[in-house]
Amino acid sequence: MLYFLAEYFNFEGLFNLVRYQTARAGATLLTALLIGLLIGPRFIDMLRVRQGKGQPIREDGPQTHLAKVGTPTMGGLMILISLTLSMLLWMDLSNPFVWACLAVTGGFGLIGFLDDYDKVTKASHKGVSGRVRLLFEFLVAGVASYLIVSQINTFLYVPFVNDFGIELGPLYFVFAAFVIVGAGNAVNLTDGLDGLATMPVIIAAGTFAVIAYLVGRVDYSEYLGIPHVPGAGELAILCAAIMGAGLAFLWFNAPPAAVFMGDTGSLALGGALGAIAVATHHEVVLAIVGGLFVFEALSVIIQVFWFKRTGKRVFRMAPIHHHFEQLGWSESKVVIRFWIVAIVLALLGLATLKLR
Repeated sequence: MLYFLAEYFNFEGLFNLVRYQTARAGATLLTALLIGLLIGPRFIDMLRVRQGKGQPIREDGPQTHLAKVGTPTMGGLMILISLTLSMLLWMDLSNPFVWACLAVTGGFGLIGFLDDYDKVTKASHKGVSGRVRLLFEFLVAGVASYLIVSQINTFLYVPFVNDFGIELGPLYFVFAAFVIVGAGNAVNLTDGLDGLATMPVIIAAGTFAVIAYLVGRVDYSEYLGIPHVPGAGELAILCAAIMGAGLAFLWFNAPPAAVFMGDTGSLALGGALGAIAVATHHEVVLAIVGGLFVFEALSVIIQVFWFKRTGKRVFRMAPIHHHFEQLGWSESKVVIRFWIVAIVLALLGLATLKLR
C-alpha cells in the first residue's frame, strides 16, 4: 500500500526510502514485530478462554510435557496476522511472487488451523487425516508452483557450481510442489518444544532475505554466479515479515510457553520458506539452511520405516528432539543446541553463494 502511494508521488522526499527494498525490509520487520507484541497478550487470553483445556498433550510423550496441559494453541494466527498486515503495508503488491508466496502462507495456515481446531474440539492429538491434509497441501502448492514457475525457468540449480542448472522441464512443477509441501511438514514436525521451531525459522528467513535480495539484483547475481530472478528481491521483505512476526511470537513462546504455534503457524511458515526457495531457485540450499527441519523429518521417516520392517525403533522417540529428551537432556538444552545447529547450517547455506 505504501509502495503504491510512494509511486504515486514519484518517490519524492521521504517516499524515496520506499523505493529501496532494504529500507522496506527493515520497516516490515519492525512493523510485524510491533503488531505481534501489541496483539499478543489479548490474543492469548482469547485463545485461553475459547479453548479451555488448550492443546491436547500426548500421554505417550515425555512426561515433562504433561505440565504444559492447558496451554492454548493456534498461536500461529498471531504470526499470520502480523506478517500479513506488515506485508500489505510495505510490499510491492504488483509482484506475482508476493501473491504466490502469500497464497501458500495463507493456504497452509488454513489447513493447519482446521487441524488444530479438530484437535482442540475433540480433545485429541490426531487432528485431520494425514491423507486429507496432504491432498489440500499439494493443491495449494500446485497453484503456487504454477504462479511461480510461470515467472522463472525450469532449471534446478546446483550449489557450489557456477551458474549450472539441470533442466527439469514439466517435472519442475511437481518438484516445486514437493519442495513447498516438504518444507511445510518438516517445520511442522520440528515444532514440538517451546521455541524449537520458531528461532530456526527466523534464522532461515534471515538467510533467504539475503539470498532473495542478491538473486533479484542482476549485478550481484552475475558477480556471484547465481541465477538472476527479476522481481525475486521483493521476497526479502516477506522474509523480514516472517522474522518480525516470529520474534514477536517467540516473546510469548519462550519457555515456559504462554501459547503454542500449532499447525496453523508451523505449516504456514514452512510452506512460505519452501515457496521462497522455489521462487529464488535455491531449493537445494533450503535443504542446507533448513537442515535441522530435514533431520527432524527424516528421523520420523526412518523410525516409521524401520519399526514396520523390524518391530524395533532406531530412536527412543521421534521426532529426533524427543529422542534427546529421552536421553536425559532438558528441554532448554535441546532447544538451545538445536538453535546453534540452525545457525551453523545457515552459515553453510550462505557459503554456497561464494564457494563456486
